[in-house]
Amino acid sequence: MKNTNIEQWDVEDNAFWESKGKKIANRNLWISIPALLLAFSVWLMWGMLIVQMKKMGFTLGMNPQTPEEWANVNSLLWTLPAVAGLAGATLRIPNGFLIGIGGGRNVIFLTTALLLIPAFGAGWAMGNRDVSYITLAVLAATSGFGGGNFSSSMSNISYFFPKRLQGTALGLNAGLGNLGVSVMQFLIPMVLVSGVFSAGMQMPNTDKLVYIQDAAWVWVPLIMITTIAVFFGMNNLKIATPDLGHPAQEFGKTILLLIFGVVAAGIGSYMLITLKINMWIVLPVVVIITLLLMKFLSPGDLKDNLDNQFAIFSNKHTLVMTIIYTMTFGSFIGFAASFPKLIQDIFAGEINAFTYAFLGPLVGALIRPVGGILADKIGSGSRVTAWSTILQIVAGLAVAYYIVEARELAATAGPKAAADAYWWPFFFGFMALFAGSGIGNGSTFRSVPYIFGKIQAGPVLGWTAAIAAYGAFIIPKLFGQQIKAGHAEYAIYGLVAYYVLCLILNWWYYDRKNAEVKC
Repeated sequence: MKNTNIEQWDVEDNAFWESKGKKIANRNLWISIPALLLAFSVWLMWGMLIVQMKKMGFTLGMNPQTPEEWANVNSLLWTLPAVAGLAGATLRIPNGFLIGIGGGRNVIFLTTALLLIPAFGAGWAMGNRDVSYITLAVLAATSGFGGGNFSSSMSNISYFFPKRLQGTALGLNAGLGNLGVSVMQFLIPMVLVSGVFSAGMQMPNTDKLVYIQDAAWVWVPLIMITTIAVFFGMNNLKIATPDLGHPAQEFGKTILLLIFGVVAAGIGSYMLITLKINMWIVLPVVVIITLLLMKFLSPGDLKDNLDNQFAIFSNKHTLVMTIIYTMTFGSFIGFAASFPKLIQDIFAGEINAFTYAFLGPLVGALIRPVGGILADKIGSGSRVTAWSTILQIVAGLAVAYYIVEARELAATAGPKAAADAYWWPFFFGFMALFAGSGIGNGSTFRSVPYIFGKIQAGPVLGWTAAIAAYGAFIIPKLFGQQIKAGHAEYAIYGLVAYYVLCLILNWWYYDRKNAEVKC
């Protein structure tokens, strides 16, 4: 344990990097990746759980009898992933500042261990068909710990690698971490029929046993193993946490900031679900509440540290990169949440959504490291971002075109004819959208260390990732609204307009010949 805290760290010095830094950095990276993968799995598992809960006749403690009452139960089930999404995005805000306060190894250890709460708790709750809605909503909110972990994880890894390798390192951490979405979608259906951890629950009107508790409990041993690996294998860097003190103190500071995020997410969930306030009002309110709690309720020494990190908000490039990164990760996570339902709605059930839905997140996650690697190879993250943005624009327009064509053909020849004619063009257009967002994920994160100094780069990475995560809530809402209005393609047109704005911003600030910053 004597080497847990590293005092001297200068990876821009090639001699230091080759003799000592590379080995330590790679060890921290390859422990960080499975921790982040599990975080994504636990964060997004509710989208799978609620499908099975509906089949199993979960009542949410409401004793429904009529079709209308069951419809209300179904509506509430779909709020659970939304609560998890909102909590995860909100918790990314404090997570973006945690490394500078608590130390990389300390923060990753604690935030990974916290995944045990939703994993164990959800498994316990799944054992009761009449478990209350409030119990499930609270557990869904704790799954937000998994969504929040991304910001601290990326911020931490940014300190371990020299600038020339940060695109590759951050791309691997994020890309393989994002793979948790697809891993979860593969693993949960398998454990539902395995009976490894629970006695099972009988599906209504059948003799079939479904091991729904295992869908949550399967993560518990994996989280425990990974948490141990983090504790003994990762490091704190003095350069990242100048005031690093006793671990107990750092854990206390970390927990306090996470509590601020939990409180803000709880307020936001209440505003959205109970008060039914518009999301465009709720989301900025939640962000502001989180920042205000951190700034004014933190103790003195912690407040001073946060004030230093809050300096990123006086830099205009923080806003620019937040807008651009939201285009990439926000699209990825938003499309991942929307794709199954969109398939079902566009092709009227003629295509089995669950057969294909996992492929989008899989493509986006696996190709993300390519964005960072390409950016490192050509020496320009902004150039790769431009290419990926153009791909998103072209693919988005193609998807919108096929949505319109499928709807018009379905009206005259039926949904089967529309599926036969336009499913595969629609599918490959969406795969291109996922690919573009994945490549841009890697290239934009590679640009950050070139735009910001070493002290600000970590908080900026965390902040941009936090705001982009709200895509998991915004994009499904956009599709839902436009599908209800009968024009799903309007949601795509809106996103394409946003992509064009990002292309212009990227060119003006970073990619043109006389750009203010070359990255």
